[in-house]
Amino acid sequence: MPRPRLFRAAEAALAVLLLTVGTACGSRLPESDFEHRERATPAQDSTPIRVGIVTSATSPVGGSAFTGPRDGAKAYFERLNARGGVDGRPVEVRECDDGGSGVGDNTCVHRLIDEDKVVALVATTALDYAGASRVSHARVPDIGGQPIGAAYDTWPHLYGIYGSLAPRNGTTGWGGKQYGGTEVYRYFKREHGARTAAVVSYNQAASAAYARLVEQGLKAEGYKVVTEQVDFALPNFRAVAADLKEQGADLVFDAVDSHGNAQLCEAMDAAGVEVTAKVTNVQNWTSTVPDDYKDAPRCRNALWATGASRNYADTGNAAVREFRNATKGLETHSQWQLEGWAAAMWFTDAAKSCAAAQGITRACVDAYVNRTQDYTAHGLLLPVRFERLAGPPRSRRTCLSVARWQDGRGWISQGDMNRTCFDVPQLPYQQ
Repeated sequence: MPRPRLFRAAEAALAVLLLTVGTACGSRLPESDFEHRERATPAQDSTPIRVGIVTSATSPVGGSAFTGPRDGAKAYFERLNARGGVDGRPVEVRECDDGGSGVGDNTCVHRLIDEDKVVALVATTALDYAGASRVSHARVPDIGGQPIGAAYDTWPHLYGIYGSLAPRNGTTGWGGKQYGGTEVYRYFKREHGARTAAVVSYNQAASAAYARLVEQGLKAEGYKVVTEQVDFALPNFRAVAADLKEQGADLVFDAVDSHGNAQLCEAMDAAGVEVTAKVTNVQNWTSTVPDDYKDAPRCRNALWATGASRNYADTGNAAVREFRNATKGLETHSQWQLEGWAAAMWFTDAAKSCAAAQGITRACVDAYVNRTQDYTAHGLLLPVRFERLAGPPRSRRTCLSVARWQDGRGWISQGDMNRTCFDVPQLPYQQ
């Protein structure tokens, strides 16, 4: 089944839309480094298999904004090692906090690749993935990273958690443009009869640009679009809420930060605004909703999230249940944690395949991930694949995972993500 393409790179960037996300290229490695590989060892050898995790754990957007994928991946590897590792070999995780800067990211990449000599990177979550080209030139597979920037649609050997159809030859997407579908907007139109959608943004360049992207997709699906912009320094969300009520908006999308979202919801509750859905993205699909929206109960219970992975709260599913059992010790749970868990599983499946064949090398792991076969992490992900299409698709059948928040029950899945699918146009955008 075709994988989804939901403007994921743009959506993941919501946490950093108030910052300038650079895409500077790291320095190239000498050709001699291209051929580094971890030598195959006898099955009885217990030499650790080294993987790296780069995370902007400390960054200008806050200490917990990017740690979910890391925590999910570490939990998976801890469980794997408790069960004997890969062919009797434990996975040794080398972490690096890049501090949310391009300089820090290049430093992390250099340390993990050249000094620690990791066989792969897993669940990369970097505010400024400046070292992406260095990873690519070293031919180190980067598996299941979050596409906060454009790197995963630019470089070979980088495999984002949602896949890619782009050539990935050093140029982003096709001619510098990436493409995404309108399935989120189609879903609310078809399933809930939504016709009027509001898009709220700041009068700030990155925020306004993301809002235009959402507006473009909504208009392509035939919505009446209400645009609301507030001052970044002194936002008047009360005025926005009053206009939302006046315009009769069915849906509310936003291009504001988490604090702004909370203020917007409070203003909507105060104004008596009732909407079909206040739509958020996968990064805000967390168990912290009661605290984040504590003063906006009506808006809180209108929260919906869309994504490309199975709801982390769907414990009726065996794979989700295994994730939740292994992460009981975490204070909170989130969709990004589940996707980090899936990224670690992806690497492990590749390593097991290699161990049974030629040995666990960078080249073998890369070849496993770089197949056109769909990968689902045992059903946790919508089918992910990597193709190198010469031109962008005009339309595509895409699927999505949908959940809504209900007090006392948490995030409730809305239908089967493998059957919630639409044939939708693919629209160009630039980050």
